[in-house]
Amino acid sequence: MRITTLVFLFLGFGLTQCLEKKTPADLIIKGGTIYTVEAGNPTVEAVAVSGDTIVYAGNLAGLSQYQDEQTKVIDLAGKTMTPGFIEGHGHFMGLGYAELNLDLMNVTSYEEMVEKVKEAVAKAQPGQWIIGRGWHQDKWTKKPEKQIKGFQTHHLLSAASPNNPVFLSHASGHAGFANAKAMQLAGVNQLSVEQLGKNLGEGGEILLDELGNPTGLFNERAQSLITQHIPDDTPETYERALELAMAACLRNGITSFHDAGVSRESIELFRKFKAAGKLNTRLYVMLTGFNSELLYEWFRKGPEVDPDNLLTIRAIKLNCDGALGSRGAWLLEPYSDRPDFSGMPTLSMDTVLKISREGLKYGFQVCSHAIGDRANREILDRYEIAFSENPAATNHRYRIEHAQHLHPDDIPRFGKLGVIPAMQAIHLSSDRPWAIERLGEKRIKEGAYMWQSLLKSGAVIVNGTDVPVEPINPIASFFASVTRQTLKGEPEGGYEPAEKMTRGQALRSYTLDAAYGAFEGNSKGSIKPGKLADFVVFNKDLMTVPDTEILSAEVSMTILGGKILYEKK
Repeated sequence: MRITTLVFLFLGFGLTQCLEKKTPADLIIKGGTIYTVEAGNPTVEAVAVSGDTIVYAGNLAGLSQYQDEQTKVIDLAGKTMTPGFIEGHGHFMGLGYAELNLDLMNVTSYEEMVEKVKEAVAKAQPGQWIIGRGWHQDKWTKKPEKQIKGFQTHHLLSAASPNNPVFLSHASGHAGFANAKAMQLAGVNQLSVEQLGKNLGEGGEILLDELGNPTGLFNERAQSLITQHIPDDTPETYERALELAMAACLRNGITSFHDAGVSRESIELFRKFKAAGKLNTRLYVMLTGFNSELLYEWFRKGPEVDPDNLLTIRAIKLNCDGALGSRGAWLLEPYSDRPDFSGMPTLSMDTVLKISREGLKYGFQVCSHAIGDRANREILDRYEIAFSENPAATNHRYRIEHAQHLHPDDIPRFGKLGVIPAMQAIHLSSDRPWAIERLGEKRIKEGAYMWQSLLKSGAVIVNGTDVPVEPINPIASFFASVTRQTLKGEPEGGYEPAEKMTRGQALRSYTLDAAYGAFEGNSKGSIKPGKLADFVVFNKDLMTVPDTEILSAEVSMTILGGKILYEKK
């Protein structure tokens, strides 16, 4: 009996030892500062990865059981590692096309923009469309001699390209500028404008000069009058744009991307790349609200949450107003620099309410674009009605994309209703210097870019860039989050400094809180055993360097699912 007992004890001890023995990891990372974004364990000395999953995050002493001669070891050599950054609101294919088409983001005058078009025309075939994006009249150092309602007229552009149609999208994407040839092909002239204007639907404007002639500026939905005539891209161009978008993400430490408004064609392309093993950015897809047929097709079949964590489709993007730059943002009071105009809705609020109800019914997150204070209020009102009718739906995580300008009374409603403001801090750096002309000092100070006030309300902020409206660089947006300065470091102390994020808040907004905004906080967004091994390595410590050094930081390495997919040479 005693011998039998001893045998069982011995076997039990051996079994316990076997169970405690850890399987060697595929990858170990150590030798630098590692920020986990986990409150109880904010920094660790080392991380171990098996397959695509983190199995250990702790001190060096605990590594031995995860390492053998087959384990790859990355020595950070003093660099800093964080969870992979998540672009919380952007346009994935737009990112790729920004690298294919004419880049106007840095032009400083109308004349400079025209010169770039001239260069493109010289290389183009006769009749070929010239497409570009990124101009912003309020950022020009020299204003055009002639302006209509704050915008240039087409005549200089038309003279530079008499035979090639040209369409140049505003940086915001909410307006576009066409030359005479493009307007001719689209049938837009003095006589047709009135009739065309009747068919624009909700929220569209063709700007006219004093004689009633179109100026070339098409606001919001009026852009479709021109864009419907632009030839479709070839499949090869479409795929190339996707490849360029993925490469840009990896160069910038972006491992996941919330794609704000996606067509059926883009979904098919994403699926094709995933099936071929070529999709190397994790995509969280918002279906475009412009296509009701697409929405109801998805309502019938329900959300698609990818077990491979590469392509999840469970959200809807509604475009509800315009942008401040184009004066399309829907305001409670008129624009300070256009007293006869308060912007416009680009979608009926009845539709917002209907889709908000359907989202709760079918399990889809609703993400509504709203920049102006009236648009934000109207959407919060519709969300609140939908929530009150369905009190059981407590984990909806409905979002307002941008939430850029709010009435002070509406700020607490985000936390109270559990609505996520998906904001792009970099817009503060780019827009604040001229936005005061649109809104005036009082509205700017009380309601614009209210990050700290929203956080204090209990809201969770998702950060990003709105690429290609802004470059995808998360370091610039992080800088804006914590300094509230332009990228030139102005003004000293930042605009409305009480609204700055702390560095910890800014990092969370790009990692764990961004993951929360896509229902993915259990699988990504922090460095913790059981989560995906998505990391970004910086050559500087974003959490400790002086403000003046943040913008000089660079991405040294991007790791997705335990694999190094980008390394700066």
